[in-house]
Amino acid sequence: MDIIFIEQLLVFTKIGIYDWEQKIEQKLILNIELGYIKNHFFFKKKAKHYLDYEKVSKLIILYLKKNKFNLIEEVAEKIANLLIINFKSPWVRVKVLKPHAIAYANQVGVIIERKKIYK
Repeated sequence: MDIIFIEQLLVFTKIGIYDWEQKIEQKLILNIELGYIKNHFFFKKKAKHYLDYEKVSKLIILYLKKNKFNLIEEVAEKIANLLIINFKSPWVRVKVLKPHAIAYANQVGVIIERKKIYK
């Protein structure tokens, strides 16, 4: 399996457990890794056969803009599921950072890994 990644995707969304946090957009930084299995499509020279980084980024940004979240753990879980479903990735790692969420720390965050569950 190979991994495609997007680092430091900057997104603004409504996130937090306090009422005032749900009224403003806050900055999140995401690092995304998507596993994929190369097949004959990856050796063709047509762009439609490749994973489009821009489509991945736009899907994440749109999803986070349209929804509200309580915790960064929730954001990570939702993004992981979104990527597995929409891009048929067998494995994803999602790192979500919330800059300046606490005093004396540049950022806090969570990292999750998820696999596609086959039934």
